[in-house]
Amino acid sequence: MLRKMLEKDRKRLSRKIHIRKILSGTAEKPRMTVTRSNKNLSIQVIDDTKGHTLASASTLEKELNGIKPTVSGGAELGEIMGKRLLEKDIKTIVFDRNGYLYHGVVKAIADGARKAGVEF
Repeated sequence: MLRKMLEKDRKRLSRKIHIRKILSGTAEKPRMTVTRSNKNLSIQVIDDTKGHTLASASTLEKELNGIKPTVSGGAELGEIMGKRLLEKDIKTIVFDRNGYLYHGVVKAIADGARKAGVEF
């Protein structure tokens, strides 16, 4: 079991490095990165030129604590993140799936942000 998990993590990190060679966020078009675990979801919007986090949303926040790391919870968190971005006048982003496959919760987060009005 442990060997299988190590192999799974190694493959994800390899995909992550391959993706990050290409993607980079700027002030005009920042990078939205997703982190997921079995218990929590987290989203950050990063300006890579300055190295600053412009906005974030996580199920660890007190007001978002009731959101579960499921597809419906991911869609809800994506919409919340989209609203926070529009409040800060960020309309376009680059989506960084962080090595995760683009389905399930990761896809739901992206669709939720699109539903809120963010383009990518």
